[in-house]
Amino acid sequence: MKNYHTQEIPHVSSVELRVLNLNRSIEFYTKTIGMKLIHKTDNSAKLGTSNQTLLVLHQIENGHPTHTRFAGLYHVAYLVPSRKELGAILKHFIESRTPLQGASNHGISEAIYLADPDGNGIEIAADTPDTTWRWVNGKLDILSENGPMDVQAILNEARDTQFNGFSDETIVGHLHLHVSELIETKKFYQSILGLDTVIEIPNSAVFMSYGKYHHHIAINVWNGKGVKQADSTTPGLIVANLSVPSIDFLNKVETRLNETKYPYTKKDHSLIVNDPSGNQYQLILNS
Repeated sequence: MKNYHTQEIPHVSSVELRVLNLNRSIEFYTKTIGMKLIHKTDNSAKLGTSNQTLLVLHQIENGHPTHTRFAGLYHVAYLVPSRKELGAILKHFIESRTPLQGASNHGISEAIYLADPDGNGIEIAADTPDTTWRWVNGKLDILSENGPMDVQAILNEARDTQFNGFSDETIVGHLHLHVSELIETKKFYQSILGLDTVIEIPNSAVFMSYGKYHHHIAINVWNGKGVKQADSTTPGLIVANLSVPSIDFLNKVETRLNETKYPYTKKDHSLIVNDPSGNQYQLILNS
C-alpha cells in the first residue's frame, strides 16, 4: 500500500475547530475518540498522537449552537493504519454506547461516522489496499461498491485487541466540506491548489486528491446551494493546515493566486487562503 500522506505529497495534516465547551470537548476527544492531550491553555487545546498534532480546539467566547445550514465542516477523517485498529475502535464505541451516525464500506475504505458534542463531524477510517481500487478512465469508481460496513467482520479483526486510543500511525486522512456551489469551488481546488478530481457526483459532490489517492479533500452541496459560511460564534472549522512538500510548491501556488488576482495572505513561509465558500487553509511546509 502506497503512503499518500508523505512529505512529498500535499495533504491536510491538522485542523482547528471552534467548540462551545473546551473541557467537554477534551474529554470527548481523549476518552471517546482516543487522542492524547498535548497542550492546554484556558481557551484552547492541542490533541493528537505521540507523533503529531491532529486537532486544535478553540473555545468560543459567548458562542452558541448553530441552527442553520452552512458552508463549512462536514467531517474530518482520521485514518487509522489497519482494519484491526478500526475494529478495536468500533468495539470501544459499542461498549461505551457512543452514538454513531453510520458505518460504511466505500470499497476504497471502511469508515465509521459520528460527531463531537458540538456537531463537528468525524470519520474514522481504514483504507482498503490500493491495488483493489477500481479506476475507470482516470476516475475512481466507488458508487458500484459503496454500501454498509460488514460490522461483524470488522469486529472479528479486533477480537483479541484492546482499545488503547489512536495509535501513533493515525493521521488526518482527508477533509470533507460543505460549500455553497461546485463550479467555482472545484476550479479553485484544481487551478489554485493543484488537486486532481478523482470522484465526481454531478451537482452533488467532488472528491479530489494529490498523487492518485482516493481523496485528500472533498466538497459537497448537501447543505444547499448558496449557503453562507458558518458564523464565527458557532462551532465549526477555523482553518485546515495543508502541508506541502517545498518552497517551490508554495511559490507556484502564490504565482497562480497572483495571476488570477485571488486574495490571500502571506505569513512567513506559509500562505493563508479561503476557498470560494470561505473555508480557510493555511499552506505550510512539511516538517
